[in-house]
Amino acid sequence: MRALRIDRKVARFASARVAGMLAPGSGAKWGPLELDDVPAIALPGEDWVRIHPRLSGICGSDLSTVDGVSSRYFEPLVSFPFTPGHEVVADTDDGRRVVLEPVLGCVTRGIDPACPACARGELGNCERLAFGILDAGLQTGFCCDTGGGWGTEMVAHPSQLHDVPEDLSDEAAVMVEPAACAIHAALRVPITPGATVAVIGAGTLGLLTVAALRAFTPAGQIVTAARYPHQIRLAKELGASIVCESGELSRVVRRQTASMAYGDQLTGGADVVLDCVGDSATISGALQIVRPRGSVVVVGMPSSVKLELTTLWHRETSLVGAYAYGTEHLADGRTARTFDLAFSLVREARLERLVSVTYPLHQYEDAISHAANAGRRGAVKVAFDLRHDRKR
Repeated sequence: MRALRIDRKVARFASARVAGMLAPGSGAKWGPLELDDVPAIALPGEDWVRIHPRLSGICGSDLSTVDGVSSRYFEPLVSFPFTPGHEVVADTDDGRRVVLEPVLGCVTRGIDPACPACARGELGNCERLAFGILDAGLQTGFCCDTGGGWGTEMVAHPSQLHDVPEDLSDEAAVMVEPAACAIHAALRVPITPGATVAVIGAGTLGLLTVAALRAFTPAGQIVTAARYPHQIRLAKELGASIVCESGELSRVVRRQTASMAYGDQLTGGADVVLDCVGDSATISGALQIVRPRGSVVVVGMPSSVKLELTTLWHRETSLVGAYAYGTEHLADGRTARTFDLAFSLVREARLERLVSVTYPLHQYEDAISHAANAGRRGAVKVAFDLRHDRKR
């Protein structure tokens, strides 16, 4: 099998970090990512199966890893060498087309009884990410024992696999996992009918979050900050009420909520702010535009950040994270699996249109550079097309 793999090479990670700071995505050339022919992965258990990726997306966490800028928090939660890729649509050996749910919780790790989080269906909060029959790995794509979507073959537990309806294309199916992340974020805190919600960022995750808010919450005004014309257009099509430049977000929220300002801080603000970028500037900006006792949801994966948290204390703001998926509690009192909601959202919002371009594995340097600079290049989601590589 052919796969892109990352090994624990400290010098190469350092090179990737320097290169990535100079040109985002260039860690693919100078870092620890290598394309090679590798042995097939052993099945971790009798009930595990082999799957063969068709498409596999490139997401922000992948880019951070390739460019060597991901947080050192993850070091004990990954195992080397690993093949990235957790946004996956694949074929099974018995002819099914499936989407992968990549979190490696207690069931996949063979742990019984399950931890409290897994027992509640909150897979993203599993307490056993470094234990059980698998080596450490917060999810498939960061675990040496599973492989990942950036390879022609990988392994999966049956509980991770969701059948793809015949009417969904591969491009639609590869959007299911990121859509599930966005749905979980949109439902992470209660949103009351008519609430004003702000979304910072209009890349893949930001656009999907806008769509999820409009589809699954009673939000009123959804104000979105975007940088590029295609992001502005898509945000409006997916349900944003107002789309503005990032520098104008505070002014727009101030006007929409009849707030005043003292310095950079609004006196009132949005009921909920979802930060789909996750750096110091955007988290700080979110805290400045959320109302007292409002909520800021960190959706984009942060690394090391420096924050002024006086407003968090003074205004009794809730600052919460949103990672992965599991079981969601909807505004009408129903509960549903996040992936079930994601299939529905992908179909209803025609999210396959967000897949802008695909690349074969051997063009991985170009693919990762394109993904790291997607916004300014007029793209949204960039993915690897393993259908090409499987024919070689």
